[in-house]
Amino acid sequence: MLVPLAFAWGGMDEARFAYDDAILVTAASGLVLWAGGRRFKRELQPRDGFLLVTLVWTVLPAFATLPLMLYLPGLSFTDAYFEAMSAFTATGATVFTQLEMLPLSINVWRCFLQMVGGLGIIVLVVAVLPLLGVGGSQLFKAETPGPMKEAKLTPRIAETARGLWVVYFVLSAACMLAYRAAGMSWADAFMHSCATVGLGGFSSYDNGFGHWNSPLLDTVAMVFMLLAGINFARYFVVWRTRSLRPLLTCTEARWYLGWIAATIAVIAVYLSVNRTFSDPWQMLRHVSFHVVSLATTTGFVSADYEQWPLFAPVLMFMLGCFASCAGSTGGGIKMVRMILLLKQAQHELVRIVHPRVVNPVLLNGQVVPQTVLAAVLAYMLIYGGSLIGLTLLLLLSGLDLVTAFSAIVACVNNIGPGLGEVGPSVNFQGLTDYQTWICTFGMLLGRLELLTVMVLFTPQFWRK
Repeated sequence: MLVPLAFAWGGMDEARFAYDDAILVTAASGLVLWAGGRRFKRELQPRDGFLLVTLVWTVLPAFATLPLMLYLPGLSFTDAYFEAMSAFTATGATVFTQLEMLPLSINVWRCFLQMVGGLGIIVLVVAVLPLLGVGGSQLFKAETPGPMKEAKLTPRIAETARGLWVVYFVLSAACMLAYRAAGMSWADAFMHSCATVGLGGFSSYDNGFGHWNSPLLDTVAMVFMLLAGINFARYFVVWRTRSLRPLLTCTEARWYLGWIAATIAVIAVYLSVNRTFSDPWQMLRHVSFHVVSLATTTGFVSADYEQWPLFAPVLMFMLGCFASCAGSTGGGIKMVRMILLLKQAQHELVRIVHPRVVNPVLLNGQVVPQTVLAAVLAYMLIYGGSLIGLTLLLLLSGLDLVTAFSAIVACVNNIGPGLGEVGPSVNFQGLTDYQTWICTFGMLLGRLELLTVMVLFTPQFWRK
């Protein structure tokens, strides 16, 4: 909270006193929790890890609401918690309008939370979840450097975290300087670099990148969104080995870039045939920007793509469900799981024709264990069930099918804007409290890789 407080006092905006109270309440709560638990010291086990991760990502947004609620007394806790959870999980869905009218520090707080969430996501997905055996994340044990292999929850994770955070901060600083050089103010460059590298998509303007209508700024955003959508552990290995080979030989990164390039080409041809744009360069610019934005689950908007023929926004929307790489700040099921699913499907088709053939599933030249494939299949079953179940809960409240389904897909995959009543030209403000809480739970569920949260609802977790 010191970061937005510095902006508030620097600009003497009217929200500056909200942070004083918020800091006092948060610090006092932290001291009480510390005093109550400091006598108990033991090594954390995987069961503790599941509970700790879920509690951290549930409780922190509650305290992040304090500056918002103290400055905006008419703001309900439901909407404030939704906004904070959206920022922490780098979803980018918002209930705020007239962002230009908000004090600078409030917009800084919203965007800075996405940077904080991005830092947590990197450590969570790259260092913590592999130790807990969640989904396909065990692959990192074979692909990532020493501190991340076969370790318990020890200070070695702190070493890993520091290395990854250095990469994250360097990329964020480069993004901010690039935005500044391309025409943004320092404050806008800082806020949008937080939202870009964190793949969150918050902006300080209702029109997002459409506020500037700048091809140069769109290009800068695309470059850094693409970079942030790749496994950060790869950059760490590149830095440690002083070689680009670990990045260039990464199967997941190649598929990630290939899918995005192919989708841009398909939608560009489709819109050309439908004569949606009169200027082909304008069309290519907007298509490229929005495909990259939605594929990486950033959710930046420069135009109302919902006005395009329906095939285009739906294809971009579906791409956001799986395109980003595991170990990035992006959401969705991750490209590595999609690769494994496709390879497993191919394996089964070959086995039907040749029942005795030895045809293991390979990734980056290594045989993928059956336990990992089983975990990925279980993850996909829970993923599909979660989408259907949460969509039905929204339909129960009276939402139309397009809005309900797209809102859940956008929240669970941390994409941000949906379609229909939660599309790119509007936001989630029109939802009822019940609908907002369903979407909030969807954001938490998707960001924590589903299984981390779902395991808490099993009787076996609570048995000694």
